Amino acid sequence: MKTRFAVLAVLVTAALHQVLAQGGRAAYTRADTLRGSFTTPQRAWWDVTFYDLHVAVSPSDSSIRGYNGITYKVLGPASEMQVDLMVPLVIDSMVQDARAVQFRRDGNAFFATLTAPQRLGSLQTLKVFYHGKPQPAKRPPWDGGFSWKTDSLGATWVVTTDQGMGASAWWPNKDTQADEPDSQRVAITVPDPFVNVSNGRLRSTVHHANGTTTYEWFVVNPINNYAIALAIGTYDHWSEVYDGVKGKLTMDFWPLAYHMDAARRQWAQTRPMMQCFENWFGPYPWYEDGYKLIEVSNNGMEHQSAVAYGNGFANGYRGRESSGTGLGMQWDFIIVHESAHEWFGNNITTKDLADMWVHESFANYAEGIYTECLFGTQSGADYIVGNRRGVRNDRPIVPTDYGVNAQGSGDMYIKGGEMLHTIRQIVNDDAQWKEILRGLNKTFWHQTVTGSQIQAYISKGAGTDLSKVFAQYLTTTKVPVLEYAVSGDAVKFRWTNVVPGFAMPLKLRLAGDAYEWVHPTEQWQSARFALPAATDFRIDVNFYVEGKNVGASAP
Repeated sequence: MKTRFAVLAVLVTAALHQVLAQGGRAAYTRADTLRGSFTTPQRAWWDVTFYDLHVAVSPSDSSIRGYNGITYKVLGPASEMQVDLMVPLVIDSMVQDARAVQFRRDGNAFFATLTAPQRLGSLQTLKVFYHGKPQPAKRPPWDGGFSWKTDSLGATWVVTTDQGMGASAWWPNKDTQADEPDSQRVAITVPDPFVNVSNGRLRSTVHHANGTTTYEWFVVNPINNYAIALAIGTYDHWSEVYDGVKGKLTMDFWPLAYHMDAARRQWAQTRPMMQCFENWFGPYPWYEDGYKLIEVSNNGMEHQSAVAYGNGFANGYRGRESSGTGLGMQWDFIIVHESAHEWFGNNITTKDLADMWVHESFANYAEGIYTECLFGTQSGADYIVGNRRGVRNDRPIVPTDYGVNAQGSGDMYIKGGEMLHTIRQIVNDDAQWKEILRGLNKTFWHQTVTGSQIQAYISKGAGTDLSKVFAQYLTTTKVPVLEYAVSGDAVKFRWTNVVPGFAMPLKLRLAGDAYEWVHPTEQWQSARFALPAATDFRIDVNFYVEGKNVGASAP
């Protein structure tokens, strides 16, 4: 009966979340806060240091069973501890110091009453046993969960995705991006003859008399919970060694066995990708855990040290490219975009989903960087500018509310990339811009961050206050408009459709073929104009802005 009421509560919560209150604000619920906040009394007092995850997967009935040992450091006084696990999964028991722990359920959150002493600074472990049939993925990887599928030969193929949805869709944990374990074991038991591939390095393979095998993987670095994944199928494997900036990096490749030849051809792109990104973003963040590329049944996902790939061993993105230039058909989108997340998303992880632009904007921008590495600066810029046609400006990239598991518009991808490309123009020094990108990964190495920290770092590296630029592109749906009018040997201009105080510098073609810097504000200004005709006036296309000739209406 409790389970039935819990399911009903979650369904009602999901429905209410879709309702808009007066003024266009989402009607957030208690469940949203429980999932989205990392400062509640039940979460703030403990810091995860290690997850010891053991799961047996049964494809025959789409069920799982296992436990997670949650080791944590006590930061303050404790009364209750929140552990997250989504309906319809059920926690069977919790144990600490060999004693059963009482707990209550509130939707997708469980609250444990700890009776063992929780001494300040001490390390404690709570073992959580659970079972059930996890939510099946409806539209992976965007609407995630467990994907219970078969490959083209009819063999079992099971994979997980849970970004945004939450890792508690299939295993109990502190389901927030703000608290990462320092390391994690992922021990997955599967029926023979199937193989499981997960994050980190394979430490052991144990065959059991009941016809199952446990694959024990271990991650020695901090890892965000949504990056933990399993992939079960008829996998084959080969390994290479890449000479990277920090030494020897193992690169392991796991395609389905009958795709081995296609994978060897297509996945050769990982080497130039790694070389490009280490040059622009700094060292690959997980040398100790290696780099893996794993074939999956969905499009792909940035699982840390275990990048998921489902792009059909072809360039572009499912046979298409987004820029209209054809450049995106010269490389494999999933390899490039998802691997870029190893730096932006996995190395640097946002505490709150509201700041997911830090993950997706930089990964989108990295596509242009890789195009630049292959074909030169102009081609990289052409690719990014061409992507602009995909911006929707339907909602702001950053939502109004934090702490409620809310994300902004999907424009965090392309529009966010356009914003970063625009900022590169403002910096106007590619060496300096590269140092900003590398510095981000060095300064916030293996850390969780806020979006404001990233903004402040870029402003400092650029040597100019970019707060209004970030506010414009992240918190509004407005594209800056440069109103202008040409009269004789002068052009007048000003910014409109902008946040108050917006004064982004810009390059204009005013004389000859060169572009000149101007510094528009919301007030009219003028500059010398020496082109043959007003129609020769140009705004540098590398800035994500629009121009509007207002003619005689200018003062």
